[in-house]
Amino acid sequence: MKEISLTGIKPTGDLHIGNYFGAIKPALELAKTYDARYFIADYHALNTMKNPVELNSTIRQVAAGWLAAGLDPEKVIFYRQSSIPEVFELTTMLMAFTSKGLMNRAHAYKAAVQENNERGTDPDAGINMGLFTYPVLMAADIILFDSDVVPVGRDQVQHIEMAQDIAQAINANYGKPVLKIPRAGVQEYSAVVTGLDGRKMSKSYGNTIPLFAPEKTLRKTIMQVVTNSQAVEEPKDPDTSQIFLLYKLFSDAEEQAALAARYRAGGMGWGEAKEELFRAANRELAPMRERYDAIMADIPALDKILEQGAEKARPIAAATVNRFRKAAGID
Repeated sequence: MKEISLTGIKPTGDLHIGNYFGAIKPALELAKTYDARYFIADYHALNTMKNPVELNSTIRQVAAGWLAAGLDPEKVIFYRQSSIPEVFELTTMLMAFTSKGLMNRAHAYKAAVQENNERGTDPDAGINMGLFTYPVLMAADIILFDSDVVPVGRDQVQHIEMAQDIAQAINANYGKPVLKIPRAGVQEYSAVVTGLDGRKMSKSYGNTIPLFAPEKTLRKTIMQVVTNSQAVEEPKDPDTSQIFLLYKLFSDAEEQAALAARYRAGGMGWGEAKEELFRAANRELAPMRERYDAIMADIPALDKILEQGAEKARPIAAATVNRFRKAAGID
């Protein structure tokens, strides 16, 4: 029997190739070895995204993006968090076993308080209860589906540790394993994709390459990759070239060796190198772009996929809640 993995997907707007290689692609690999579940964390997004039109649109864009990238809803469970009411029932139950002191130590809350202190404002200014209790809702997401492993970066391990603490407190209180204790699957070597300017690719830096941009937009964006002032005839070092680093994401070892040799021989300008990057990138992204456009052209069908995922998820969620309710004497 396969272990269960759970991946939460926060709807954060337009996806870029950094999202794809750094998060989406490795997360989809989990389906090969785990009983994989994926969910759109739309209630988590509500903490920061208050515009209903933007949130509604972003939820579907991100869902379509994961489907276009290869998520197979027939082989995994794929659902919207908001479609599973048991998430919120379990959150309420977990709250009864969660100390305020534990929430005070949450990284996101501490960072927000520190920022307020540095500005000389009230420590809790602008901090809503959604942010403060974020770790409990996340714990409910994880525990509800009997997750064995939750893939996270090292900076997110605290969330899994808090879920463990809460579940262990409940099991200790009732003297039996009411809830499964999850563990973090730390992704030590997840790809860090550099952007157009050589820094980590991030929307906050404005240096991204969109994942599903039209072909002309993709080429225009790639032509903006920052280079040095070396002339066409000069030999170039592929290992220090931002263009070559991006090219490696879309090419095999033979193609990389051939282009690296052209770099070192001289006679190839940066414009030509960018054209090579564009050709390789478009070769991989074009099929995904076509799938994405087709999915977004039929929103009712997309919503149906998510509804069907919720139908598969709810019996699992209900079993966990009922187990907890029975242990608590509320059945």
